[in-house]
Order: sequence, then structure tokens, then C-alpha cells
Amino acid sequence: MSQADYSRLIDAQMWAYIRRLDEAYPPDATSYDVAGQRRLYDEMCALFRQPRPPGIVTEDAPLGGVPCRFYRNDNGADAATVLYLHGGGFVVGGLESHDDVCAEICARTGFALVSVDYRLAPENPFPRCFEDAWAAFAALAARQEGPILLAGDSAGGNLAAALAHHARGRIEGRITGQVLIYPGLGGDMSRGSYITHAEAPHLTRADLEAYRTLRSGGAEPPRNDPRYAPLQDSDFSRLPPTVIITAECDPLSSDGESYRDALRAAGGRAHWSEVKGMVHACLRARTLSDRAAGFFDEVVSAIAALGQGRWPYP
Repeated sequence: MSQADYSRLIDAQMWAYIRRLDEAYPPDATSYDVAGQRRLYDEMCALFRQPRPPGIVTEDAPLGGVPCRFYRNDNGADAATVLYLHGGGFVVGGLESHDDVCAEICARTGFALVSVDYRLAPENPFPRCFEDAWAAFAALAARQEGPILLAGDSAGGNLAAALAHHARGRIEGRITGQVLIYPGLGGDMSRGSYITHAEAPHLTRADLEAYRTLRSGGAEPPRNDPRYAPLQDSDFSRLPPTVIITAECDPLSSDGESYRDALRAAGGRAHWSEVKGMVHACLRARTLSDRAAGFFDEVVSAIAALGQGRWPYP
């Protein structure tokens, strides 16, 4: 399987974004120590951060003992609550890194949103990130009656899906849907986009392997544990309506297709959209690229629809 031709797949707007991204967060960032990675990542996030839309009210408070940030529209009309898990390879990121994305989702959907500041590896190896996500979700489900929608990007997409799998038989009927944004779900790294896009801009297969080592604290990663890799589950039934939106030029993209197929085979509702010309972390390019703006529009539309209990896909 041949490597992709990025000079053809990626347009000028996205190349301009990628160059700015690489200046702030170098392509070899995973070779830095963890403190260096976090410093660079925080600086990069600050560079691309957009102001919060007017009318968004926030509060930082624990949920289930986990630090969280609560977002609401100042009109107070919340039809649903989004539980958002941020990306960052389970190693970098937090409440500040995705603050603008969360605020815009809240503003554009009208839903309340809770961003979870789960513990990061390698100081806190798996399953602590999942334990924090579950504690926040369980506390949210206990304190309110309205629908809850799970959402997350990259590592956060993994955690969102892991919550949906784990909730079966434990906290039933509370999840109205899940929206997974270029998630890493533990797919087969010997085929598909893992090979075609092994050297993609911004995220390579080597980067994924580095994050995997850090996530497990250097130990052998668990097998057949859907809390770690949802695609390794043996049962894909009784999962909520699911939308997966991936970037074409991303080694993780095939995980979206595989997860969609697994849910459909089990009788579930699932939709996968692979957006052409996009790279991993393209949410940050939404004000710089027309295609990236369209990518974010897909994310917001999916969250809005599932939060309202609608399924607008074929």
C-alpha cells in the first residue's frame, strides 16, 4: 500500500496552518521529555485559541472528584448536556487547551457542556484516565435527569467511546449519543490509514507508538479491554447512536470506519464521515481553512442532532 501524496490531498489554506502548527509544536515533539511536550502544547494551543463567544458562562468545579469546567449559555436553556473529553494522546492537554472549542460547541448548540480534566500519563498510567472520565460521567448522570451526549477528540474520542461501552448494564438509558472526532479506538495498525498515512503531517504512526508507551507507563498495553481500546470489545450491541468524524490525512482515520462497521453489524446506528484534505487536530484550523470550518460544522451539527434525539443520516 503506497504512501499518500499530501501535495495533492492538502490545499494551500491547510498547508499554511500546518506550517504555523509545526513552528509551535515541532513534528518531533514526542521525542521531548513530557514536561517539554506539555510546555510546547500549551503554547501552541494559546497561539490558536479563539475568544469565547458572547453569552457563555463558565465555572470550574469538581464533578465526581474530578476537576471540570462547566459551560452554559447565559439564557439558561439547556436541552442536553455534552460531556467533553479533550485530546492530547493522554499525555498533554487539559481545560485550557480545548476551552475555545468547548465554548463554541456550547454556544452553537445551546447545550450545556462539561469538560473533564482527567489525569494524564505517564504519571497516571491507564486506567486512571478512564477512571476519572467514568467518575465524572457517573456523577453527572446522578445529578441531572436530562440527556447526556458524549463527545471527544483524539484521545478524548477514545475515552468517550469507552464510557459508552462501560455504561451498558451500569448506567443505562442516559446517553443520547456519542460524537467521536478523529478518535484512536485501538484498531489494526497493520492496515488502512495506519499504513497509507503513517507519515501524515502533524501525527505519524511513530507518534502513536510513543503515546501508547507513555499511556501505559511503559508497561505492556492491556488486551481485549474496551476501556483501553473500544475496538477490542467483543460486543458492540446496545451502544448509543454514534457519529465518527475523521480526517483523511490521519493514521487514525480507519478506526472510524472500523467502529462504524462494528456498530452497524451489531444492529446499531452509526455514521462515519472522513473529511477530505484534513489532518489530525484540524479543529484548531477552523478559522484559517474553509475545509476545516466545514469539518467543525459537521461536528457541531452531529452534536446538535444527537442531543435532540434526532438521527439525520441515511
